[in-house]
Amino acid sequence: MGNAHLTLDTLSLQAKRSSLQAWKAFVKAEASKTWTRTLLSEDLDLHLTLVYLYDRDPLDVDNIIKPIQDALVGLIYEDDQQITDVQAHRRHLRGTFDILKFPDLLLQGLYTGSECVYVRICQSKTLESYL
Repeated sequence: MGNAHLTLDTLSLQAKRSSLQAWKAFVKAEASKTWTRTLLSEDLDLHLTLVYLYDRDPLDVDNIIKPIQDALVGLIYEDDQQITDVQAHRRHLRGTFDILKFPDLLLQGLYTGSECVYVRICQSKTLESYL
């Protein structure tokens, strides 16, 4: 199974506070630009990874997880209950990074110099592999 990757400009994330539905629609539209496969089987347990690169006044990283999960229902997976594992990271844009290990879409987000959220969906590993 391949991975789903997308990068979201957080200008719309700031608008999320007043319009959650508009934010979810934006997430789904951005995801549809890079996601070209059919829905992932509802039998799969999935792992969601988020990397939030911020400039000023960062949002709480836990407040962006659920709206992104909800927005991807029907596009990447059947039901957000398929998400069994979540990793969420918040880093300042001017941080120090080993960019050799960054996926292309995360690099693009970093190079723009604008706040963004990178999203990756992949199949979950066994619980023991995380311990």
